[in-house]
Amino acid sequence: MSRNTYLHDIEPPLDGRVISELPPARRLGRRGWWRFLPAAGVGVFTVGVLCFYGVSLRDVVVFAAYLVLAVLLPGMLLVRALYRRDRTLVDELALGLCLGYALEVFAYIGARAVGVPLLVLAWPAAVYAAFAGVPALRRHWRGGPRLRAPVWWSFSLALVAGYLVLWSALSFFKENALAWPALAHIYIDMPFHLTLIGELRHHMPPTVPMVAGEPLSYHWFVYTHFAASSWITGIDPIVLLLRLCMLPIMVALTFVIGMIGRCLSRSWIGGLLAIVGTIFMAMPNLYQGIDVGVFTLRTVQSWMSPTQTFGAMLFAPIVLFLTDFRRLRHDRGTWALLGIFLVAVMGAKATYLPLLAAGLAAVVVVELARRRKLCVISLAVLGGTVACLAYAQLVLFGQMRLGMHVDALSLPRINWGGLTGRDSDLAYAGSLLGIAGLYVFSWTLEWAGVFGLLTRPRLFLRPPVVLMLGIGATGLGATLMLGHPHRSQLHFFWACYPYLTILAAYGLVVAYRRVRLSLRTVTLVTVAATFIAFLVRGLWGVAVPLGPGHAEALLYRPYVALGVMMAMATAALFLVMRNRRVVAGTLTVVMVSAMGLPAAWGTRIVSAAFGGPRDSGASAAAPPTAPAPAIPEGAFAAARWLREHSQPEELVATNEHCRWGSTEPCDSRQFWVSALTERRMLVEGWAFVPRNYADWRPGLIPEQQPFWDGDRLRTNDAVFRSPSPASIEELTGRYGVRWLFVHEGLTGAEPRIGDYAELRFRSGDYAVYRVAAGR
Repeated sequence: MSRNTYLHDIEPPLDGRVISELPPARRLGRRGWWRFLPAAGVGVFTVGVLCFYGVSLRDVVVFAAYLVLAVLLPGMLLVRALYRRDRTLVDELALGLCLGYALEVFAYIGARAVGVPLLVLAWPAAVYAAFAGVPALRRHWRGGPRLRAPVWWSFSLALVAGYLVLWSALSFFKENALAWPALAHIYIDMPFHLTLIGELRHHMPPTVPMVAGEPLSYHWFVYTHFAASSWITGIDPIVLLLRLCMLPIMVALTFVIGMIGRCLSRSWIGGLLAIVGTIFMAMPNLYQGIDVGVFTLRTVQSWMSPTQTFGAMLFAPIVLFLTDFRRLRHDRGTWALLGIFLVAVMGAKATYLPLLAAGLAAVVVVELARRRKLCVISLAVLGGTVACLAYAQLVLFGQMRLGMHVDALSLPRINWGGLTGRDSDLAYAGSLLGIAGLYVFSWTLEWAGVFGLLTRPRLFLRPPVVLMLGIGATGLGATLMLGHPHRSQLHFFWACYPYLTILAAYGLVVAYRRVRLSLRTVTLVTVAATFIAFLVRGLWGVAVPLGPGHAEALLYRPYVALGVMMAMATAALFLVMRNRRVVAGTLTVVMVSAMGLPAAWGTRIVSAAFGGPRDSGASAAAPPTAPAPAIPEGAFAAARWLREHSQPEELVATNEHCRWGSTEPCDSRQFWVSALTERRMLVEGWAFVPRNYADWRPGLIPEQQPFWDGDRLRTNDAVFRSPSPASIEELTGRYGVRWLFVHEGLTGAEPRIGDYAELRFRSGDYAVYRVAAGR
């Protein structure tokens, strides 16, 4: 093979193996320093954005030093030692960061359990010592030969990273302030994440801090990362959650997705298409006006769900390792990495495990049907996946479903209500099937590139293709067949989204190789498809929600029009190219794929250009939220005083149970006290506590459910409403409460708490009292 043969010129074999020949592996010379300019530019831009949005330069520098020295470098050294596949420097950095996060989680769990949280630094110290002291490992400091990426690849990755920073600034930083009282108006779930970070900073094993004694049956590994980084850097968890920690996680996830796309397609272009598709492609919205948010939700750009993004980052290397079944057979290092990431995903976001199990089961079945023998590698990984899933469900989550239940077409029912403006319970079977049909049609547009594999049908039998198809089909099926009061079945959709996008990119690359289309032809088809998408939006657009008297059939009109125009264009292609059906089919795939992007972003483009109504669902980072609460004065100061003057083991009682401004009916998503004090509460808000879902039934609103332990709640509230020696004694003796955090606006005219407890601090509407044991 010529030394100038590049990765994208190598055609994947049809028997499922991955070609071992790779482009020339070389060291970067001294003159290659300019290749680092894109990364340097993104770094400077990121620092500027973070400082502009309230992060001190000291915090940025300290966090960067922590991330590089305590997470990235030790992880990268281990990747160099264990993962033998040829890779670029960026690949090493991305995989090293992923591995560093996983190992940090395990190290912090042990360190926090023995009461010395800074012992988490022992794992990078041990790695440095081993790679400095063991002769066989010293060579990994220099890195050795690696793939040399094209210059445009480096600049493209830099642009992607810069876009993620800019997108984060405009869609999240701007709306989520760091300073109080603006901080109180952040996205409604953020206090919940803060309270779990505080719990993991001080306790192991963790429990629910909002209701003392309740087990934490939740995906909590990501909060160990926040807790560890807070201990190491000294940065406040608020800054870590709202500004710093998620950026490198999103960048690492995006780069590993690109690595998967490149390895699967054997093409740098395939890797870039996978990244761009994952970031920018969305479910096409052909409606005018606002959107209910379901048709445009995307995946990796998620600040709102740290568990989802963290789990996605840890899951991506697993799929990467499984793209090369042949090498996995004899590679112990990769098996070790695979085991580490499986266990990490188990506690980070176990949603990924059933998807992986389904994909591996599909590989086993296909290989059995094709070769008449079992795929031992798939069976081994499947066994480990099932074991992790069982442990997660039985131990970590205590068999709790947290509101997830079988409810076919639940999501179309919700979306039907948003589109029509009518009660979703009134939707009949035909309506739900129609909305589900819109989902399927939209998914076809999003991932039409998969059909490019039909130009070489045997590629559908490749194990990594079967694996990703299994992951995608299971994720989409779960999205349509499961129900949840807060639409959490969408997490299955977000989990499978990148891997269908990777397959779509692979299909486009395969079709392009097979047909050898000219760049001019591809450009013309893309422009025509874009024009058709905007034409449909303009001529057949429908404003939603539908007004009174509008027929429900209007919902389907723009999608039917687009489908008819696609069918006409496809028929024209096949008529013109009677003897070149493969070319006509490929052009159809390119055309349909090109329609997805403008159809998805049309509302945002029109709104930005003409100041029209904003597409409220165009961003996964800005789902609909409850009205902004009225902030009582003094909450932040009182909570921070209590954090500084109490011990983590001391229990606090509060009369805060409902979100500020949402007391009739009570919205029990009140987590600010435990979030800001980092202390466990006897009873605060209970909306997201697993026990709250035990009595929940479809049709009920979880956050409006009454507290299940009426006796505890009465004992708690008696101290604030009618304090007495007996009520204080019961609270301290029976439950072990040592502090009272009082919102005095809720206690009545003369609470007289000071007659029985020692006032220690008052700020605005809040007071902090100390109660003695046995008083």
